[in-house]
Amino acid sequence: MQRTHTCGQLRLENINEKVTLAGWVQRVRNKGGLVWVDLRDRYGVTQLIFEEGSTAPELLEKAVSLGREFVVQTSGIVIERTSKNDKIPTGHIEVKVSDLEILNVAKVPPFIIEDETDGGDELRMKYRYLDLRRNVVREKLQLRHRMMQETRKYMDAQDFIEVETPVLIKSTPEGARDFVVPSRVNPGEFYALPQSPQTFKQLLMVSGFDRYFQIVKCFRDEDLRADRQPEFTQIDCEMSFVDQEDILNTFEGLVRHLFTNVKGIELEEVKRMTFADAMKYYGNDKPDLRFDMKFSELNELTQNKGFAIFDQAELVLGICAKGAAEYTRKQLDELTNWVKRPQIGAKGLVYVKCNADGTFKSSVDKFYNQDDLKAWADTMGAEPGDLLLVLSGDEKSTRKQMSELRLKMGEDLGLRDRNVFKPLWVVDFPLLEWDEETQRYHAMHHPFTSPKTEDIPLLESDPGAVRANAYDLVINGVEIGGGSIRIHDRPTQQLMFKHLGFSDEEAQKQFGFLMEAFEYGAPPHGGIAFGFDRFCAIFGGSDSIRDYIAFPKNNSGRDVMIDSPSTIAEDQLKELSIKVNLKDS
Repeated sequence: MQRTHTCGQLRLENINEKVTLAGWVQRVRNKGGLVWVDLRDRYGVTQLIFEEGSTAPELLEKAVSLGREFVVQTSGIVIERTSKNDKIPTGHIEVKVSDLEILNVAKVPPFIIEDETDGGDELRMKYRYLDLRRNVVREKLQLRHRMMQETRKYMDAQDFIEVETPVLIKSTPEGARDFVVPSRVNPGEFYALPQSPQTFKQLLMVSGFDRYFQIVKCFRDEDLRADRQPEFTQIDCEMSFVDQEDILNTFEGLVRHLFTNVKGIELEEVKRMTFADAMKYYGNDKPDLRFDMKFSELNELTQNKGFAIFDQAELVLGICAKGAAEYTRKQLDELTNWVKRPQIGAKGLVYVKCNADGTFKSSVDKFYNQDDLKAWADTMGAEPGDLLLVLSGDEKSTRKQMSELRLKMGEDLGLRDRNVFKPLWVVDFPLLEWDEETQRYHAMHHPFTSPKTEDIPLLESDPGAVRANAYDLVINGVEIGGGSIRIHDRPTQQLMFKHLGFSDEEAQKQFGFLMEAFEYGAPPHGGIAFGFDRFCAIFGGSDSIRDYIAFPKNNSGRDVMIDSPSTIAEDQLKELSIKVNLKDS
């Protein structure tokens, strides 16, 4: 072995021991006859000391020649530091060096490899292997590792079996765009990379495997954001002979296990909310419950009072920002301009200050008297010192705009504490949603989701009103996981395909194998998939998932380190029977 200890291991009890360390030079401090070198590996940092008089001249000269990120091996005696550093675990000792070997020299890195770096995102992505040397990045991947191990521990204890499913599968028309892979031996035909192992895990239930899970790579060719990558990881799970309650209890157990064993936090009650209530009171299907600010509908109190903007609106909606009545006119103008941005799209913002003396001051005093404004305040549960914010317009847009405003106010008022966790099950999603572009219904989750039994008759008369046996887990306004009870018989699956606009021939071509499997004794089953990268980011207190992935893509879906995607040779294209014509693009 090239080392007896790691650079994070030595303590006062190791004093006078002869040790050998290996790692990267983080910093060299030359004080003339005294040289200190900080040596780093993944476990920590140990200070080396070279002192004129007790260190051989050639050794001292070699220490002075060291550059940042040189790889070295060193031996020496552990001694107590005279000037201790309580910020690091090894800060009470140092190694008095008797031997030093340079294993590899290094160019000067393009950015400082420390917690506080001068490297921008794109530069650090290009040299990701250097960025991974930084503590703050490595700790995120260590967190990911712990979450992965604890997930497997819990699932194994619950009698789940981990099964790997194929990566080269069949392209399907539903959901996001597939990444496709040409087949050389089957010219003109293509595999697809899985968006999820959905059909395979259902087939495993038909196979009698009863409880399956997999920590699996999935792929979606979609527009990217901070919480999206073209390839991502899921905790994918399925169970047989269960109903929705069994699923929620089992995987609430997983979530509690991870919080307890990774974060050291005992979760409070995991609340439940219907999709309809989430949209009504929070304007989205993944509400952040770390703060209140529920929506209040104000149509009856605000309309027919001569204020045309409210009178003509389909919906008038308000929120109460606790303790924000001290907002200045400048702050309120900034809020108004914020909601008018194209990304939000509101035409304006009405405010009401609830003064300490019980009076009200609003931007619409011309149209509403003190009694009117008091009625608004009472409806919204406001108290003196609070600020009421009101938007209006068509229902769908106004709820969406108010949702964004609510989140902004929560952020501005410091109510979105990253150390507070508010989990929530959202249930009773619509089975179908109407797509204006294609003029047909699409499955809100996927076409294998079971409708509520009592709502099946509505598929003919009112498809949009049919509720699904579907559920999402939301933590702090982020969707962490989602799943459903599945359809497990051929007639119901055929009915679902019909209402999604599939012809019998299309359904047979795409999913005939699954419907045929249902005829060989498919048990009732259901499951869930958690976005593992998002889960890690929530635990780490981050908005972006990129730092929790060893080698992520940028916002354009590119790996700038290896320069991918890239063109391939003409010979390869010919072998794959692919013709590329980029003249029109």
